[in-house]
Amino acid sequence: MTTVEVFFDVVFVLTLTQLTRSLEEHLTLTTVGQVLLLFGILWWMFDGYVWLANHVPPRQPVQKLLMLVGMAGFLIAAVGIPHAFDGTGWVFGVGYLVAICVHLLLFTQAGVGRALTLLAVYNLAAALLVLAGGFADGAVRTGLWVAALALQMVVPYLVPRRSWMGTVRSFHLVAEHFVERHGLLVIIALGESVVAIGAGVDVDHLTAATVAVVVLALALPAGLWWTYFTDTHAAEVTLARTTGGPGTRLALRLGITHIPLLLGIVITAAGIHAAVAHPGDHAHWPEAMALAGGVAAYLCGIAAIRSALHLRAVWRRLLTAAVVLATVPVGTEVNAATQLAALVLVVAIPLVLERGRHTAPAPSTMERAEA
Repeated sequence: MTTVEVFFDVVFVLTLTQLTRSLEEHLTLTTVGQVLLLFGILWWMFDGYVWLANHVPPRQPVQKLLMLVGMAGFLIAAVGIPHAFDGTGWVFGVGYLVAICVHLLLFTQAGVGRALTLLAVYNLAAALLVLAGGFADGAVRTGLWVAALALQMVVPYLVPRRSWMGTVRSFHLVAEHFVERHGLLVIIALGESVVAIGAGVDVDHLTAATVAVVVLALALPAGLWWTYFTDTHAAEVTLARTTGGPGTRLALRLGITHIPLLLGIVITAAGIHAAVAHPGDHAHWPEAMALAGGVAAYLCGIAAIRSALHLRAVWRRLLTAAVVLATVPVGTEVNAATQLAALVLVVAIPLVLERGRHTAPAPSTMERAEA
């Protein structure tokens, strides 16, 4: 993995920060739906850049400069996120179109033949739908964006002979790079949840209890981090052994499983911010639900990864997610700090039970380079 890819991931995470900000300001089911739609659109193209770097590692100056232009596209899209549904949708659309065009331009160096033409048709059509939606209003905007998401993530699977899905053998996969790149994004995204901790602290009224809650809040993303990286080595080994079309399909499935996982981080960060801001108060139902629901969505994403890799204990992750949701009344009836403590405990128990079966992850490219 190159350093420009690390830089790219840092820029992309700004979109997650903006989505979290939207939830913090308006924690409603409508906002959650909007966040899901915007993230689905953005995630498709972020994962597209992961596949791009798998085929065309950005080592040449021109390639790096084009990657920077792609970053600018995501940055512009991120700027438009907070008010995408009521005024700045066109900004989101322009940024997305830039990211799509740069991706396709760089992919011409991948040597995938007809697959690129088919990919270009679907991605450019989706980008134009997103841009058109940015200039529309209300239900029309939402409809166009839903259509764009469906065109990228649903339609190709329904008509494989008329989409790039029928040419998956043209794509190749470097398993180590694929797993490491997704893992890096998860780490950076979890880092944003740590930022939410600091942003929620009332620094003018610090007490020992406040400090204890801050440490407790850090333990939650730490537990989520540990849960994810328990499975990364298995993912790398399985992808390396699964070649050709089946390997490509497995990688696509693993990419999709990261949607609930990363959305879970976004929603959890909004819940953490509220909990740290008022740890001793009864949490409002939306805040308690965000805190527990985000963790539950994350764990469902982990379960989906395990299912795709045919690993054991999928049920344990789903059971943990169900127990996590049961902490909502703890927040509303007791206080936010107690709910935080309950969540940390629930997330930690499976890790403790499985401690003897954890597989040590393979060292990353950067770690080997440093050695």
